[in-house]
Amino acid sequence: MAVDIVMPQMGESIFEGTITKWLKKPGDKVERDEPLFEISTDKVDAEIPSPSAGVLKEIKVGEGQTVPIQTIVGVIDAAGSAAAAPAPVKTAAPPPAPAKAPVAAAPVPAPPRPAAPVPAAAPIAAAPASSGSTGERIHSSPLVRRMAVEHGIDLSNVTGTGAGGRISKQDIEAVIAAGGAPAAAPAASSRPAPPSPTASAPGVSGGQAHVALETAVPREKMYFGNYEVQPMSAMRLRIAEHMVASKRVSAHVYSVDEIDMTKVAALRARSKDEFEKRYETKLTFMPFFVKAAVAGLRSFPTLNASLDGTNVILHKEINIGIAVALDWGLLVPVVKNADEKNILGIQRNMNDLAERARSKKLKPEEVQESTFSITNPGVFGGLFGLPVISQPNVGILGLGAIEKRPVVINDSIAIRSMCYVTLSYDHRVVDGAIAHQFLHKVKETLENWSEPVL
Repeated sequence: MAVDIVMPQMGESIFEGTITKWLKKPGDKVERDEPLFEISTDKVDAEIPSPSAGVLKEIKVGEGQTVPIQTIVGVIDAAGSAAAAPAPVKTAAPPPAPAKAPVAAAPVPAPPRPAAPVPAAAPIAAAPASSGSTGERIHSSPLVRRMAVEHGIDLSNVTGTGAGGRISKQDIEAVIAAGGAPAAAPAASSRPAPPSPTASAPGVSGGQAHVALETAVPREKMYFGNYEVQPMSAMRLRIAEHMVASKRVSAHVYSVDEIDMTKVAALRARSKDEFEKRYETKLTFMPFFVKAAVAGLRSFPTLNASLDGTNVILHKEINIGIAVALDWGLLVPVVKNADEKNILGIQRNMNDLAERARSKKLKPEEVQESTFSITNPGVFGGLFGLPVISQPNVGILGLGAIEKRPVVINDSIAIRSMCYVTLSYDHRVVDGAIAHQFLHKVKETLENWSEPVL
């Protein structure tokens, strides 16, 4: 019996996925729920389990291809054996192009959902829709945008027939077949220039700079004597797109403060062995910072907000996105309802999310709905950093390294465990006075820590 393998929907706002790696090849035996292939979406990278036990009979969509959800990407022979002859990898041929671009009725827009962020910069932010030359929001995939740039097509003039008015590959192919203007040929060069994240491709407006970033990168490794050009991964492309969009959308302002972590450091040093023995999990500094951020957000809720057009959405829940560095990029899983958790609850939740982020086991909802974010460049030795805001949040806290330094206390020099913290905030919503009061609350909470950890 043949069982179809389909591209799953990894969240209600996700309409497509990119197959980054097949973990089995045709002819291999697979067990039900065994990891079968890896995908990358705008929200999360994940391993997709096999829907059935049997033999992988055919791969219909190869690595690197982006297809809509529910597309059949492969077939399993549920009654087969490992000795079955492997079928070649096939690439689905595009459907015959009509004589002219399809015209569809204007889709009914879905109501806005302001509280669905995906944090990065450091954290990964929610994927922005590409913009046309008129500034109108356009829903399309990176593949479609690359094709549009290559053929000099303005996506604002293309009617999407996909879900929610999304422009599909078939839509852009129809426009090309109908006589879409080819892109202007770039000037010849003896060696390719490295792509610039702020430069626009020929014929692309400033609002589409992130499209140019994707198309400027070669799809295969190229070697030029003493250097090589590597294509960006699907995750790297999305991170780049999200970060450029955040810098374009938010008015970034930064504030810096210094916190005396001596009291917290001493408490952690006394408690960490017993904490690990009792709860079977390590005690890090991060849950202390999360608790301090919660205290700051309770006192200054303007930072626990998002912007929807001209409306400021003040969230009642406090969901903290924590940036996790991976070998292949960055994810920001979310500690939901952080204000309801103690140190142990936050530490366990963070450890679980980080472990599953590294093993590609996160669910889409676990990287969504953050209301504020924290990133920790200090763990890699950084004195401090100025992170990019994770859209649609209006603030992100950056933590520097905790180091012993000489400081003046009561006119005497003392050695204390000090830490620089930075707050990146959106000046469209948050003023400097609120930002510094928030940082002072974080500082006050940590320097006067009183909550037990055991």
